[in-house]
Order: sequence, then structure tokens, then C-alpha cells
Amino acid sequence: MMRSLRNFDWGIIAGLCVLAAASLVSLASSNIAFFWRQIVWYVIGFFIIIVGSRFDWRWLGSQGWFRQGLYWVSVGLVLFSNLQSGTIRGTKSWISIAGIQFEPGELTKLALILIFADFFARRHIHAWRAKNIITSFLYAALPAGLIAIHPDLGSATIVMSLWFGYMLMSGVHVKRFLLGVGVVVLAAALMWSFFLKPYQRDRITSFLSPERDPLGVSYNVIQAKIAIGSAGFWGKGFMMGTQTQFKFLPESQTDFLFAAFVEEWGFVGGILVLLTFLFIVYRLISIGLRARDNYFRLISLGGGLFFVVHLFINVGANLGLLPVAGVTLPFFSYGGSNILTSSIILSIIQHIKLESSA
Repeated sequence: MMRSLRNFDWGIIAGLCVLAAASLVSLASSNIAFFWRQIVWYVIGFFIIIVGSRFDWRWLGSQGWFRQGLYWVSVGLVLFSNLQSGTIRGTKSWISIAGIQFEPGELTKLALILIFADFFARRHIHAWRAKNIITSFLYAALPAGLIAIHPDLGSATIVMSLWFGYMLMSGVHVKRFLLGVGVVVLAAALMWSFFLKPYQRDRITSFLSPERDPLGVSYNVIQAKIAIGSAGFWGKGFMMGTQTQFKFLPESQTDFLFAAFVEEWGFVGGILVLLTFLFIVYRLISIGLRARDNYFRLISLGGGLFFVVHLFINVGANLGLLPVAGVTLPFFSYGGSNILTSSIILSIIQHIKLESSA
């Protein structure tokens, strides 16, 4: 037991504690109800990481029925959520179970990491063959399409980013890569013309010229930029952020928690959060590179990719550099579904660390 504790990657746990502390401080400042709920999710998440790391993921990961079952269950739940009549925050992304809201799209991300890790571990030399490109693409495109119907373009983007990231980790075939880029551009043009609703198109383009509709679709981004821009080096102080305290900044507990935190804790606080995320990603990549087989290596690298994509999209939206896509920061933004998914991913990677150190 002592050997297991010694080999545990406490650097990741320390990083998560920093993110949790920053999140709780910001939630306590803006909404005490979310603060207490988030504590419960953190307790559950850390329990999953510590206990789950002792589970024999090597055996379970070798079971094709488990990976495929998890994938198809997640796809089925995403489809079921689309059949619901009600919406939450304008989307059908959540399923309510015993009064608890669960986002099945998060389960899909976990399933795809396990699916792609096995798929590319066995085909990494021939990953860019047409058959393998199409098969892996369909694995991601099916749930991404269903998630986009919610509509939840943020989660759909992350699902496709996981596929794209795994393709790049398997090497690059230049001609097919360029062909793929062309296909993606064509698909994006078709989606823009025939599938996206007007408000979705406005949300995507608003970050280019937010002054066109400052009280409408651009309102969130403008308020986030004001919060960050007015923070200064040290911030305005605990419970002193005007945009957050006077509720000018919408969704300050989820999509824009980073902006709310920076407003009160300044440039220093924002850099601390970003460096903590990057440190966790560094540790995940390091564990992956030391893993004993390709399957576990690709799970760890996929976990790092999972964190990076969330960070890039969320912070980019908070800074007004990317469209607002409703993407949260793992272990920072409020939300149980993402914490549970992130915790399971980290528990698997912690098990990989223990296996590599044994």
C-alpha cells in the first residue's frame, strides 16, 4: 500500500487541488449554492481518482465488449436526450435522473478515448489508410452529429477534436491530411448553409465583430472581456468584481467562470490557473510516454488532449478570441458531469502510472 501511495502521481492531485480551490473561491464569491454543490462533486471526483486507480484497468481495457458497450450506451443516451421535450439553457444536452442532471455527451468523450486508444494502438502504422480513416471518423461523427442537434456545438467540436488529435498522434499522411481538410471545410460550409440556425451562426461570427450586437448575441463576450480587462495585475479582490457581483456577466459559474475569477484575482490568478492546467497536461503526457504499451500510452495522451481542447476553447471564448461554445474547464467550472468524466479519465491514468512504476 505504501509503495502504491509513493508511486501515485501527487503532482496531478496537487494541480487539481489548486483548480478546485480557485473554483470554490470564485463560486463562493458569486453563488453560494453552486459552491456547496461543487464541494460534493469534488469529494466524489477525488474518491473516484484515488479508488479507481486501484482498479485493474488493464484487464477491463482489453475487453472489447466493455469499450463498445460504453460507446453505444453513450450514443444511445445522447439520442435519448434528443427525444426529450424539455430543454435546459436552450439545449437538450442533459438527462435528469432522480433529480440529478447528467450530460451524456461527457460519457461519449470517455468512451471515445478508450475506443480510439485501442483502435490506433492496433493500427498506428496503417492509421492513414482510407479504411481506418473512415472507420475512426464514423466513430466520432455519429455522436458528434447527435450532440450538434441538441444543439451543443461545443461538445460536438471536442468529440471531433479527439478524433483529429488521435489521427495526428498516429503520424501524418500529407496528401490525405490535405484532402481531409478539404472535406472538413466542405462539411462546415454545408452545415453553415443548411443546418445551423440563425442564432448559432450569429454566435460563431459575433466574436469577429462583437460591436454589431452588444446587447444581444455579443453581450456575454463583451462582459467577459470587460471583467478580464478591468481586473489589472492583482484583481479587484474577493467579492469585489463588479461584472460578477452585479450579475452583468452571465453563466459566471460555468462558461465564464474563468473571466469571473480573473476579475477578482487579476492577471496573477489567471496565469496561475493556466499554468496549473498546463502542468497537469504535462504530467499526463509524461505518464503516457513512460507507459508500457501503446494502448495505455494513447489513453494518457488522449487524456492530455481532452484537457487541452477544453482549455483552448473555454479560455479562447472568455478572451473573445473564439466563439462561445458552452465548453467548461475541467475541475474548474461548475458541473458534475464533466468532473465525473474527468475523474474517471484521471483514475485510469493514475493506474497507468502505478503499473509503469511497479
